[in-house]
Order: sequence, then C-alpha cells, then structure tokens
Amino acid sequence: MSGTDSTSPSPPGDDPTGLQSFAVLLRRMNSEFNRIAHEFAQAQGLHLTDVQALVAVLDADPADGPMTPGRLRDQLDLTSGAVTACVDRLEKAGHIRRVRAPGDRRVVHLHYEQAARAVAGAFFRPLARSTEAARVRFTQDELMTVTRFLTELNRELVLLGRHGL
Repeated sequence: MSGTDSTSPSPPGDDPTGLQSFAVLLRRMNSEFNRIAHEFAQAQGLHLTDVQALVAVLDADPADGPMTPGRLRDQLDLTSGAVTACVDRLEKAGHIRRVRAPGDRRVVHLHYEQAARAVAGAFFRPLARSTEAARVRFTQDELMTVTRFLTELNRELVLLGRHGL
C-alpha cells in the first residue's frame, strides 16, 4: 500500500456532527478504502469485483452458512455468468476453493483459502495498524458510540439497497 498524507482534512462546515460533515467524511473514508482495495486487486492480478467477492466470502454471516455462488450473486448484484467468471479467477489465483456440500452435491460452498488469508493479512497489516492507531485515541465509551453509529448506518444502507436507491 502506498502511503498518503499523514494528516486528514478537518470536517467541513461549521457543524462537525451535521449531516454534511458526516457525508463528506464517509465519502473520504470510502474513497481511501476503495484506493486500498484497488491496490490489493492490482497486486494480486484481480478485478475490483474479485476483491469485493473475497470480502463477501470472508465476512459471510456464519448463521447463514457458507457462502454460495448464488448468495454471492445476490450480494454483489452480478449475473450468474459474472459470478462464475469471478469465482473461476479467484480459485485460479488460489484465493478461494469450491467445496461441494456433503448433503447435496449440487450445492457449492465457497471457502477462503488459508494461504490467501496470509497474503491479505500481510497486505492489509498497515491498514490494521492505522485503524488501531486511530482507535486507541478514543475512550471505550466513545468507541461504543462509534460502533453503534456504524452498525446503525450499515443497517440503513442494507435497507436502502433492498428498497432501491
């Protein structure tokens, strides 16, 4: 990952907790995450969609069971053919493996390979260090508030996605 300026611009406007400030700060953060994801994709010879698929496999809710190509298609809003091409690239690159479900051989589960986890861990270690450096500047109560805000924002974004923008 290439470094960026070590200082971040201040929140915009006169109200640092207002909607406009949140919108600008979230866009800035999203832009940085996208840049990092793009750098990882380039370093691994992958498409950005492939990285999004890896994140979906990695972050799949265990209560929903292992990730399947169908769930991946729905989550990323891709066609069946695009998901197949994506999974083929990821499998060829050694990032995931397809495993047939023992109870129904027609069902395929997607698993993140341990070696790929190590590669991603090494690449994203600076991001983890930066996250930790920012996190330790807050009290436990502040972190609980941030966590609550991010949880609620993610919930709203999921609902927005389900009901259309």
